[in-house]
Amino acid sequence: MIIEPRMRGFICLTAHPKGCGQNVLNQISYTTSKGIMEGPKKVLVIGASTGFGLASRITSAFGGNAATIGVYFEKPPSEKKTASPGWYNTAAFEEAAHRAGLYAKSINGDAFSKEIKQKTIELIKADLGQVDLVIYSLASPVRTNPVTGITHKSVLRPIGAPYINKTIDFHTGIVSEIRIEPAVEEDIKNTIAVMGGEDWEMWIDELQKANTLAPKAITVAYSYIGPSLTEAIYRKGTIGRAKDNLESSAFTITGKLKDIGGRAYVSVNKALVTQASSAIPVIPLYISLLYKIMKEKGIHEGTIEQMQRLFRDRLYTGHHEIPTDEKGRIRIDELELRDDVQSHVAATWKQATTETLPAIADLDGYKTDFFQLFGFKVPDINYQEEVNEMVAVPGLV
Repeated sequence: MIIEPRMRGFICLTAHPKGCGQNVLNQISYTTSKGIMEGPKKVLVIGASTGFGLASRITSAFGGNAATIGVYFEKPPSEKKTASPGWYNTAAFEEAAHRAGLYAKSINGDAFSKEIKQKTIELIKADLGQVDLVIYSLASPVRTNPVTGITHKSVLRPIGAPYINKTIDFHTGIVSEIRIEPAVEEDIKNTIAVMGGEDWEMWIDELQKANTLAPKAITVAYSYIGPSLTEAIYRKGTIGRAKDNLESSAFTITGKLKDIGGRAYVSVNKALVTQASSAIPVIPLYISLLYKIMKEKGIHEGTIEQMQRLFRDRLYTGHHEIPTDEKGRIRIDELELRDDVQSHVAATWKQATTETLPAIADLDGYKTDFFQLFGFKVPDINYQEEVNEMVAVPGLV
C-alpha cells in the first residue's frame, strides 16, 4: 500500500515502515560514529520503542555492544492498517542488532501490569541472568494500578490559578491565546499516579526480588524542567507534581538498592518534539523558538545526541561519582537553559504572532521532526511507492 500521513488533531494515525526504519538506521549510524564506550552490558529498557527510550537502547547496543531487552506497548500492523511507529522502530532496531550479532528481544504489552513485569523477569532469567542497567522511559496518559485495579488518567493543568498564554497550531502556524483552568486535587493525584515514580519503584522491587539486578546496577528515569516561560503549565502544574514524585522515587529506590551497591537517577533532558509534547499547549511554540536559536548557535541536539552525552559524559565516564545537581539529578538540559539561549527565547516570545513567526521561529523544523516521529518527511524515502505494512519484529517474545 501507499502510506500517507493521516491526522486527527495532534496525532498522526499512520506510520511509514521504511521512514521509521531509516530514522533508526540514522541513529545507529550516529552512535557507531562515536566508537565503542565502556558502558552497560545487559540492559532493560522499559518504554523502548520511541524517543529517549529507543535512543537509550540504540546507545547501549551500538555504543557498547550491550544485550538489550525492550518493553513497550505498540499496535502491530493489520491488513491495510499500519502499525504504530514504535512497532516499526523496534523491527528496524532488532534487525540491525541481529545483523551485528547483538542480543535483542522485546515484549509488547502493558508495562504497568503485573503480567508484563513477570514475563520480562522470566526472559531476563532465561537469557541474561541479570541486567546492569534499567532505563525507565514510559510515556502514557493512562495507567491502571496493578494492585488496586483503579485506572488513573493524567491531565495537563496549572495549579492554583488559570493559565493564559500564547500557543500555536503547528499545522497552520496560527498563534492564538489559550486559557486552561486550574486543577482540582483529584487531577493532581491522578497525574502523579500515572506519571510519577510508583510504577518505576514497582519494577525495581520486582526485579530485585527476583535477583535479576546485577551488583552495582544503575536505573535511570527521564524528566524535564524547562524554563520559567513554561513553568506555570508544566513544572508548577500537574505534570510538574508528577515529575517531583518521580524524582523523589530515585532516592527511595537508591535506598532499596543499597545492599547491591546500586543507584537510581533521574536525568533531566532537553525539550524535544514528541507525540506527548505536541499536544501540550505552549510547548510547540516554545520549541519552535528554541530550535531556531539553538541551531543558529550550533548547540541543537536530538534524542540520540542527548543519550550519547548522557551515557558517555555522565553515566559511564570511568569515574566513581556521577555528576548531579543539588537535588541529585543528572542534567543534560544545560545547553537549553543557557542564559544567552533563554534570554533570546524570552525576547522572541514577546514578538511571536502568526505574522512574525516565519522569521523568528523554526516551525518547519518542528513540523519535520513531528512527521519524522511517524516515518514521514525522512530524506531519501520514496513515499509514492507501495510498501509492505505487515512488518514483523524479529525478537518479539
